[in-house]
Amino acid sequence: MLNDSFLRAARGEKTDHVPVWYMRQAGRSQPEYRKIKEKYSLFEITHQPELCAYVTKVPVDNYGVDAAILYKDIMTPMHAMGVNVEIKSGIGPVIEHPIKNLSDVQALEKISPKDDVPYVLDTIKLLTEEQLAVPLIGFSGAPFTLASYMIEGGPSKNYNKTKNLMWSEPETWFALMDKLGDMIIAYCQAQIEAGVSAIQLFDSWVGALGQEDYRKFIKPVMTRIFTALQVEEVPLILFGVGASHLIKEWQELPVNVIGLDWRLSIKDARQSGLTKAIQGNLDPSVLLAPWKIIEQKTKEILDMGMKKPGFIFNLGHGVMPEVNPETLKKLTAFVHEYSYKKGIL
Repeated sequence: MLNDSFLRAARGEKTDHVPVWYMRQAGRSQPEYRKIKEKYSLFEITHQPELCAYVTKVPVDNYGVDAAILYKDIMTPMHAMGVNVEIKSGIGPVIEHPIKNLSDVQALEKISPKDDVPYVLDTIKLLTEEQLAVPLIGFSGAPFTLASYMIEGGPSKNYNKTKNLMWSEPETWFALMDKLGDMIIAYCQAQIEAGVSAIQLFDSWVGALGQEDYRKFIKPVMTRIFTALQVEEVPLILFGVGASHLIKEWQELPVNVIGLDWRLSIKDARQSGLTKAIQGNLDPSVLLAPWKIIEQKTKEILDMGMKKPGFIFNLGHGVMPEVNPETLKKLTAFVHEYSYKKGIL
C-alpha cells in the first residue's frame, strides 16, 4: 500500500504525521553509493536503470522517508540538446563550449525524451513496477540555473556572464528561455507519463537575481512551464537557494509547493503572504551538530510548519557527504513521532 502522506501534504491536505524526505538523500552520504561510485560515474549510473533504481530506493529503505527522488542530475538532458557537459569531481558541471550568442542558442536541439533519455524513463518504470512504497519525485533544473551553467561554462560565484548576457542581449536570453522552457516541459511530461507522482524544479542559483530582474527575465517562462505541467495533475514543487526575496513572486506562480532554504523561517514566509504548501527547511549544516541541537532546531521548524496543513519536512539544501546516515534515519523517525503526537491541524 502506498504511503501517500507526501502527496496529501503537497496538496495542502491533512496528514497524520509530517512527511519527510531529503534533497540529495540518494548520494554522497551513503556508503552503498560511495561503493558504486568507485566503479561508475554519475552519468554511467543513470544510464543503467537497474542500478539507478537501486540508488534511488536505498534511502527509502534505510531512512524510512515518505518520498523517493529519482537519482539523476539536473544536467542529464543537456547532452540531448547538444550541450557537451561533464560532471567533474569537486567542481560540478563543466561545459566545453559555453553559450555566447544567439547562433549558439539557435543551435540547441529539441529534446525527444523517449529517444534521448530512455534510461531515465526506464528507471522510473522499474521503480513503479517494483511497487515502491512511497511516491517517486521526478525533477528538472529550472531555466535560470541551467542557463547559468550553459553561459558560465560551469559553477559561478557571481553569475556575471549570465547577467551580462541577460541584460545586454535580451533577444538571445529570451530565445534561450524558450528553448529551455520547451525542454523542461517535454522532459517533465515524459517523467510523469513514465510514473513519477510529483515534479520538483530546482532553481538553485536564481537567488542571484533581484526581484525586478526575476519578474522580467524569469517569471514568464516559469509561468509557462508550470501552467503546461498543471494539466498533468501531479504536485509541482519549486525550490531555490538564497531566494527569500522572491517569495511573493513564487506565490503567484501556478505551483503547489514552495521549498524554502534555511534563510527564511516558515513563520516569516507565512507572514509575508505565502499560502501554498511549504517544504523545508533545516540548515543542512545542523546535521553535523550534536543530536540535542538537531532535535531543538527540528522542533522549531515543525512547530511552525504544523500550524496549518500543507507542510513537508526537508532540508534547506541537499544532504552533505559528511552526514552520518544514522542521523538521517534518527531524524526521520523523530519527525514522524513528534508530529504524530502533536497532531496535524
